[in-house]
Amino acid sequence: MSADDETDGFESSESVPVGVKLGSTRTVVRHPDASGATQTVKTLTCLATYEDAITGSERVLFGEQAAAEYPDRVEFMLRSGLPEDDERTGLARRYFDELVETNGVPQDSTVVYAIPTIDNDAGLANLSSVIEESAIGSVEMRSYPESLCSSIPAMGDGIEAIDDVFVAVNMGSTNLEACAYRRGEQLVPFSTGSVTGNHVDRRIVNNVEEETQGRVRVDLTTAREYKEVHGDFDAFEPFSDVVQQPGGGSHEFTIETSVMDALNWYLDEAVDSVANEFLPDFASEYMKPYQMALSSPIALTGGMACLPGLADEFRRRLSEELDREIEVVTPPEPDTAAAEGAVRIAKRLTGD
Repeated sequence: MSADDETDGFESSESVPVGVKLGSTRTVVRHPDASGATQTVKTLTCLATYEDAITGSERVLFGEQAAAEYPDRVEFMLRSGLPEDDERTGLARRYFDELVETNGVPQDSTVVYAIPTIDNDAGLANLSSVIEESAIGSVEMRSYPESLCSSIPAMGDGIEAIDDVFVAVNMGSTNLEACAYRRGEQLVPFSTGSVTGNHVDRRIVNNVEEETQGRVRVDLTTAREYKEVHGDFDAFEPFSDVVQQPGGGSHEFTIETSVMDALNWYLDEAVDSVANEFLPDFASEYMKPYQMALSSPIALTGGMACLPGLADEFRRRLSEELDREIEVVTPPEPDTAAAEGAVRIAKRLTGD
């Protein structure tokens, strides 16, 4: 078969592997195009509706464009991590269908999607329905734990993690997840909604107000941008911003402590949750796998793991808390790792 024949077959009859992470803050979809090059769709998980000025019909914007143009009414329908009710599920379905259609995600595909480790059967069923009832995945559709999918690119170029015994810690916007894996089997899954990226954002809002002595109160979107742009455990530098004052004029202010105070709180709480809640349960139920897992690097994933220096500081603080040296590995792109791991599993399912 010629290269042209292979391309034609890929486009018309072969199942395209697709990896999906429909997240509370961002959604990532990965799949190869006809040439084999990886295509990545990465956008905020939000939408806004507006009335067409000419026809009067309702129109939809999603992602960064919706958040920028309609901050007053943009809907982040998965703020709690899952679509909790029919209304949120409907918004999520509308968002995902629009994303798939706009970006030309292949319909004749084998889809693997990542699901969070959350004890909420109804919410998980709603999330699954959004993806499984979409136009993609006509060949096959499967779900795998998000922390497993995210760990795959952290632990090798293939899917070596599936055959290993290790611990994964996923630092997300709405949950902190920890789980041990034994050849792909989940052992003692742990999740808490009290140590999250969203908590950091809210703390930054309060910290900024306090640091500026009440003169400035930023919104959550701005707080998240401060965290993502300026948060740095290696070399944080104070930064300035400007807000418009009521009645005209502007006020310039400098942030010195607000961001890193919130991030240091987060990291201390994350280390405490892993060291004093998750790991003791793991050790008490599976001592031998526990010993094996802690002899290997911990896979640290999720959007929070993107912050410079966070992984190394997590390793240092966890090692100190456990009084033993711990190794940590992160994927090259922690915020897209779940979709990357998912598409690698999908490739295996398609025989690629």
